[in-house]
Amino acid sequence: MTGSDYVLEAEGLTKQFRGFYAVNGVNLKVRRGSIHALIGPNGAGKTTVFNLLTKFLDPTSGRILYNGEDITRSGSAAIARKGMVRSFQISAVFPQLTTLENVRVALQQPTGLTHKFWKAEKVLDSMNEQAMGLLEAVGLQDFARVHAGELPYGRKRSLEIATTLALDPEFMLLDEPTAGMAHEDVSRISALIKRVSKDRTILLVEHNLSVVSDLSDTITVLQRGEILVEGDYETLTNNPDVREAYMGTGHA
Repeated sequence: MTGSDYVLEAEGLTKQFRGFYAVNGVNLKVRRGSIHALIGPNGAGKTTVFNLLTKFLDPTSGRILYNGEDITRSGSAAIARKGMVRSFQISAVFPQLTTLENVRVALQQPTGLTHKFWKAEKVLDSMNEQAMGLLEAVGLQDFARVHAGELPYGRKRSLEIATTLALDPEFMLLDEPTAGMAHEDVSRISALIKRVSKDRTILLVEHNLSVVSDLSDTITVLQRGEILVEGDYETLTNNPDVREAYMGTGHA
C-alpha cells in the first residue's frame, strides 16, 4: 500500500516514564475508511498509545503521521482542526444544557463562535436544523429538549458521539465507547459506531471483544507496551500468543 492509503501512521512510537517503557517501538498503520481496534490486557499500554496519538502525551521517541503530515509535535487542538478528533473528551457536553443545545455549541466550534452563549438567539436557532440532523443520526431526536444531565448513561455516550460528529471529523478515535454499559446500550452504541463509520476512519480502544469482533476490520493486540500481533478477529483468535495473553481474563 502507499502512504495515502493510511490516515494514521505511527513509527517507533515510544513513551518512557522514569526508566519504565509504557510503550516501546510501536509501529501502527490505520487504513483509510476502516475500523481499527486496539486491544490488550490491563496494563498493555493501550491508553498510553491513545494519549500519544491524540497528543495528550508527547512521545519519548518515534513519530506520528496524519495524512502523510508529521504531527508528532502538534497539539491536540491543532490535530482536531485537521479532522482528527478523540470522542468522549469533547468539552461541548454540558449537563445543564439540553441535548439540542449541546450539539449547537459543538457546531459553533468550526465557525469560531465556540461557547459564546450570548450570541443572538436567531444565530443559534439557525443551527437547529443541522443539530437535529445530528441528534437523529445518533437516535436522540426524541431527547432534544431533555437536559444532558438527565440522560441515561448510554444516551449520554450517544450525545458525546453527536458532538464529535458536529466537528465533521475525518478520523475518530473512540476510547472505550461501551465501558460500563448495559447490554442494550452496548448494542445501540455498537450499531451507532458502525453507522457513523461511513466515509470516516475509526480507531477504538475497546474491552468488549464481541464489539471488537463485530466492528473491526483490523485488530492490533498490545502486550507490555509492544505489539503482540495484528490481523482480523479470526486470525487473532487462532493465535496461541493471544490466547495466552488473555488466559483467565475473558476480555481485553
